Amino acid sequence: MEIRRARHAGACYGVKRALQLVEEAIRTSPRPVYTLGPLIHNPQVVEDLKARGVTMADSIDAIEQGTIVIRSHGVAPAIIAEAKAKHLEVLDATCPHVSKAQAAASELAAAGYRVVVVGERGHPEIEGISAYAGDQVLVVQGPEELPDFDPSARIGVIAQTTQTNASLQTVIKALKSRGLQPKTQNTICFATRQRQAAATELAQEVDVMLVVGGRNSSNTTRLAELCAAACAKTHHVEKPEELAADWFNSARSVGITAGASTPEDQIVAVEQHLAALVADA
Repeated sequence: MEIRRARHAGACYGVKRALQLVEEAIRTSPRPVYTLGPLIHNPQVVEDLKARGVTMADSIDAIEQGTIVIRSHGVAPAIIAEAKAKHLEVLDATCPHVSKAQAAASELAAAGYRVVVVGERGHPEIEGISAYAGDQVLVVQGPEELPDFDPSARIGVIAQTTQTNASLQTVIKALKSRGLQPKTQNTICFATRQRQAAATELAQEVDVMLVVGGRNSSNTTRLAELCAAACAKTHHVEKPEELAADWFNSARSVGITAGASTPEDQIVAVEQHLAALVADA
């Protein structure tokens, strides 16, 4: 049986940067190290950091002194100001692509646009971006959630960095169908687009598709949805032990992809477990 990995898969630059920053803090900080929420949406990474003494805090209020690492999803500017006011050392691990989305939201709001963000309400990235977008920000997951706008309304549209381009375009199309002329900035990150395209391409060519990464990861979940649309036998797994031998009965080829929050060692572990599993079959 052939095992193939997608051309683009696994941890992106933003995630690698966040991991490097927290590693540096563990090595050099003489004070306790905290992350505000999970550093990345990968349960195994979070557990490893906890075992090494990094505490995950739910709010700045829970931290009296130490080093606080702002997670890759970013936060509202008021939270960073609050941390500095408490004289905490702040290491900002916000993904550069998320920072660009925050800046786009701020620029549109400052120019008088009502900002529409295509993304998942309640997601930490969305909460951070919304704080930059003004009081009238609107978060939608699809065109069906759009309200009635005045025909003269000035609408600006951006997207959560891990959304699909198709999701963004359906919202833009719906706004234009109402006679509006939205000002759009495509803030979906390049790494996300790369991984989605490569995963879809591979899923169309294999009998079984494995998507590796946290189930709480937006970008990994999106990959699993895209793969499932192209390959009926798609399985989203976090750990090698989740693989079941009967998934691969009669399969001639298996594809593997991974979300942008999945480190290389986790992908390799799944590949090795799969190879051993089919060898024993």
